[in-house]
Amino acid sequence: MEDFLDLAKDIWDFLKIRKKYWLAPLIITIVCMGALIVATQGSVIAPFIYSIF
Repeated sequence: MEDFLDLAKDIWDFLKIRKKYWLAPLIITIVCMGALIVATQGSVIAPFIYSIF
């Protein structure tokens, strides 16, 4: 978990230093989609999630 927090801090520092704030919503969306795919894999919710797309 500590490694993940270090990665998140490094990404935030990169965005802040380089003034690339427009990347934040893109990164958040990609992470949420990945979490959704992992959470629905092999679950009962999967057919309902796939109908969204």
